[in-house]
Amino acid sequence: MTPETLIGHDAAWHEWHAARSGKRMHHAWMLTGLEGLGKAGFARAAAADLVAEPGVSQPPTDRHPDILWLTRLPASEDDVKKRDDGKPYATKRNISVDQVRAMQRRLVTRPTLGARRAVIIDAADVLEKSSANALLKSLEEPPQGTFFLLVVHQPGRLLATIRSRCQVLRFHPLGPADLGAALDSTVPGLDTVTREAAIAVGAGAPGAAIAFAEQNLGRVWQIMRQIVAHGDHDMALRGELSAAIGQRPDRDRQMAALTAARLVLVDVMGDVASPRYPALADAHAALVGLSREAPIYNYDAGLLMLEIGALLASVASGPISGVS
Repeated sequence: MTPETLIGHDAAWHEWHAARSGKRMHHAWMLTGLEGLGKAGFARAAAADLVAEPGVSQPPTDRHPDILWLTRLPASEDDVKKRDDGKPYATKRNISVDQVRAMQRRLVTRPTLGARRAVIIDAADVLEKSSANALLKSLEEPPQGTFFLLVVHQPGRLLATIRSRCQVLRFHPLGPADLGAALDSTVPGLDTVTREAAIAVGAGAPGAAIAFAEQNLGRVWQIMRQIVAHGDHDMALRGELSAAIGQRPDRDRQMAALTAARLVLVDVMGDVASPRYPALADAHAALVGLSREAPIYNYDAGLLMLEIGALLASVASGPISGVS
């Protein structure tokens, strides 16, 4: 189990263990909460807990014959190779009906190592419509000893009939202390600026905080805050911002920088004077738009950073408390 799975989710684990110790455990669980909270890691650990048998050696979760995992497949043959080589890869937009049907064919057989089998769907809110309808049949008539763990970021996107057949297990954002502990366990040795930035950008989600910390964008965060606080009339800070992001940042690094810029504005929202609200709202909306477009269009990284810097500077009209 990863640190983000263990830290800050005591209530979820308590509810899970209480259900496990009961006479009849519900067959379908919906793990809900913001993306990046550690729900998938929790599902993996809970599945291992379900299928374990006293005295029976258990293989790793990712190779366990009684733990089935449905998630989005690589988008292309090239992405399959990248995945197999341990490199970042693009995925398809949805979990297909063929994946669900392949899982269902497995369910007609008995579990391999014990009496129980776990099916993890990550994330259930990206099921195709036909996939969701096919899954519903399994939830309505679950095979003996089979338990479903549905990782869900946006419950409203799921069929109501699926939601009604699941026991809901809610995950809440972590506080700064727990988020810091998850960072320290997963990405030890962070400098103070990067750690502070990762906690802010994570907004309670360990996955988001860890991903940001691994990009080493603490200096980027610091420069962004200086631009919002003091402006950038001579564009010197925008130059520093471009230098800090690097000459050829990959798409993940660009997206992390866009997320950081949006959350810099959110972070200072309570400290700005009311006349600055319209500019702040406009800048935030523009950054949201850039975040939607960046994965599609091949933006020049330097120009993107200049645009981000200009949007942040448009909010500035004097120092903000707590920002230097």
